Parts: sequence; structure tokens; C-alpha cells
Amino acid sequence: MAVGGSIRKGLNYLTYVLTLANFLSGIRGEAMEEQKTEMQEPEETQPQKPEEAVRRRDENTVFIGKKGTMGYVLAVVTQFNNGADEVCVKARGKLISRAVDVVEIVRHRFMPDAKVRNIDIATEELTSEDGSKSKVSSIEIKIQK
Repeated sequence: MAVGGSIRKGLNYLTYVLTLANFLSGIRGEAMEEQKTEMQEPEETQPQKPEEAVRRRDENTVFIGKKGTMGYVLAVVTQFNNGADEVCVKARGKLISRAVDVVEIVRHRFMPDAKVRNIDIATEELTSEDGSKSKVSSIEIKIQK
């Protein structure tokens, strides 16, 4: 009985958050624009790409972090509800399993017609503050409507 109650609470929470997400989507778009502007390199070093393609790729990517799984499920479902045909879920290290969980929850509970289009795995080399280098696994899962 406790498990059913927690699932119900999770689904009620997700419904509530989806309603808020629709309301706050304008604010989120403005914040993403500011973040992209701050993180861009000088134009001489960037390859010339159409602005539309760059914006679309960044907006349709969900980076998995420390939040709860359902928060990322919400982000993916919101991307699809806002008109995205494809969403990319990315994670590194210990969070790879959470990325897989997110994609599976989206596919089985919320969007049964969604298909996994591509899965890319890689190893990234990170440099810590003390200068030592470590290798971290990464995954990129592309989901299509």
C-alpha cells in the first residue's frame, strides 16, 4: 500500500509541475537565452551554423544531474509538449543509470509511441582543480516522437 501511495504522490506532483511548467515556459526560455549568450565563445573560433539549428539543439537537450528522476522526466515530456520532435538526454558517470531510468519512464508511462533513435557512449577526460586527469563515461540518448 505504501508503494502505491508514493507512486500516486509522484504522479500528482508531476501533474502539478507540468501545469507550472506551461506557465513558466516563457521565463525558462529567457533564462536559457541568457545562459547561451554567456557561454558562447568568440565568433572567430565557432563554426558558422544557422542560429535556428543551434538554438533547437540546445533547447532539446536534458542534462541529468542531482535532481530526482521525475524532474527530468518532466523536462523531457515538456520538451515534447512544446513541439520538439526529438529530445536528447545526456549524463556522465554514476548518473548514467538515472538517464536510462528517465528515458524508460518517458517511454513506458507517458509517451508509449516514443522511440529511442540513437544511443551514443563515450569517455571524457576531465581535469580536476589540482591538475590531475580522470576519465568519466558519458551517454547520450536521443528519443523521437
